[in-house]
Amino acid sequence: MTSKELQKYFKEHLVPSKLYKIGGHHKNRICLDKTENGWSVFFQDKKDRIGVTSFVDEASACNFMKNELRKLMEQLYGITWVPAR
Repeated sequence: MTSKELQKYFKEHLVPSKLYKIGGHHKNRICLDKTENGWSVFFQDKKDRIGVTSFVDEASACNFMKNELRKLMEQLYGITWVPAR
């Protein structure tokens, strides 16, 4: 999965855009960003990046972010999509 495919997936599954940022960072969102050594997923809290997880490939980072958003949706709204097997 690529970051563009992930963005399309989130739109199709009605994930509010206020929960995430793909390509960069934004306050109070789970972010996916390209780095010098690969990709990273983290929560941006004002100026701090919390829980930075690094990946060497885009697909692994996208899958991790998708799973994190699925869990967040379940916690916040009590709804989510069924995880892929």
